[in-house]
Amino acid sequence: MTVADYAFYAFATVMVAAGLLVTISRNPVHSVLWLILAFLSAAGLFVLLGAEFVAMLLIIVYVGAVAVLFLFVVMMLDIDFAELKGEMARYMPLGLLVGVIILMQLALGVGAWVQADGALGLRQAVTPAADQVENTRALGLLIYDKYLYLFQAAALILLVAMIGAIVLTLRHRKDVKRQNVLAQMWRDPAKAMELKDVKPGQGL
Repeated sequence: MTVADYAFYAFATVMVAAGLLVTISRNPVHSVLWLILAFLSAAGLFVLLGAEFVAMLLIIVYVGAVAVLFLFVVMMLDIDFAELKGEMARYMPLGLLVGVIILMQLALGVGAWVQADGALGLRQAVTPAADQVENTRALGLLIYDKYLYLFQAAALILLVAMIGAIVLTLRHRKDVKRQNVLAQMWRDPAKAMELKDVKPGQGL
């Protein structure tokens, strides 16, 4: 076994263990930290595959932005985790049933899977050879040339989802007190403030 093989097994073992600890950790802050470790291990696997650009994107976007955002939200929100655990215990049988069904489907799919004759050659023919084109250029040619319409369709789906989230957030409810910026800007200081003549020894 070479050094790359040992590195692969090390990264894969750490990633699987970190993913397991994400789900079973009692403290949500610890879960986010284990999730960051899983992302870093996945980035190491991408580096071993020769996809350095994807590995750096994984670290910058997911570790540097998404996971840190999760960590801040979990730490700032005052969540009653005892109540959440009680709700989880109620739906545990249904969740276990769904998990068993998914595992059975995966087992059936993997058991009936047979590799086609020309599958390996077709996978290798998608991108140019690694010694001819660098990784970033090959990824750009693949996304913005061969699969341009699918990339644009995915971007439109994400745009619609973002607009939907904004519309749901901007929904005005009567029980929520909102800031009126225009009313604050047009406020007359003469009417907003009143001077009181307080005599010595006399309270308000």
